[in-house]
Amino acid sequence: MTTSAAPRVERRRPVRRSGAAVARPGFAWAVPATLFFLLFAVVPLILVAVLSFTSWDGLGSPEFAGLDNWRELVHDHTMIQSLWLSVLITVLGVVVQTPLSILLGVWAAGRQRNRAILSAVYFVPLLLSATAVSILWRALLDPNFGVPSQAKWLFGDGNLFGHQASAIGVLVFVGAWQYTPFHTLIYQGAARSIPQVLYQAAEIDGAGMVRQFFHITLPQLRNTMITSMILMVVGGLTTFDTVLILTQGGPGTDTTISAYYMYQKAFKSFDFGGGSAIALVLVLIATVISLVVVKVSGYDKMRSTTEGL
Repeated sequence: MTTSAAPRVERRRPVRRSGAAVARPGFAWAVPATLFFLLFAVVPLILVAVLSFTSWDGLGSPEFAGLDNWRELVHDHTMIQSLWLSVLITVLGVVVQTPLSILLGVWAAGRQRNRAILSAVYFVPLLLSATAVSILWRALLDPNFGVPSQAKWLFGDGNLFGHQASAIGVLVFVGAWQYTPFHTLIYQGAARSIPQVLYQAAEIDGAGMVRQFFHITLPQLRNTMITSMILMVVGGLTTFDTVLILTQGGPGTDTTISAYYMYQKAFKSFDFGGGSAIALVLVLIATVISLVVVKVSGYDKMRSTTEGL
């Protein structure tokens, strides 16, 4: 009786790939950025929080003062006014810069003739420092030698820095002139990432440029809009050098925003405890406003990697 041999099973050797296996970068790649953030953001914030409970004039050792600095801020009329002015200038900046940035960003994302040259010229203010921009506009708007002195039919007495409304208008205008190009650049990149098939389908359905803008472009820019607005809020609440050079908080205290008042408290009155308390209030307000914007807009629930989808 013959028995047949069991079939021989051949094992395949694993195929070796010529290239190295692609894997996610490890935690070590994030160590430099993490250390940088801890050293220049978290540690100073902790020190500011500690100083807000002390009394220190910049010399000697800080003395624990408990809640004295915070009680003083609550009853400080200038502090309360500076908070309202900070919020007002921030809101005006968002209202002015957002529509301009969207329109210019969408236009710059197109293929118009001479678009690249005009965009490059428009982005020049973004390359200048806030100090240089403030000095430039301070000279141009000087009530004695600037443009207002030569066009009093338009600017009244020519002293734009002598009235609260006009001084706030100047701050909003100068901020928009410098930082609108930055947000335009953000919207330009986002507009270019919108699939062209959406516009082609809209054209087939007979939608014009206006309907395409409101029904395709704006919804697709939703994520970018929220990001841009948060950056505007944080930047508006921490504006300092523009106020220092243009108005110095005047006339009187009519443009004394919280960041400038913090500078006055700490470096002019040598009350570093009170200045630290103001700085911490600004951080808390900016954080709360940013979280509210993210929550109300639903930005935290968006998981798509495609803009606006």
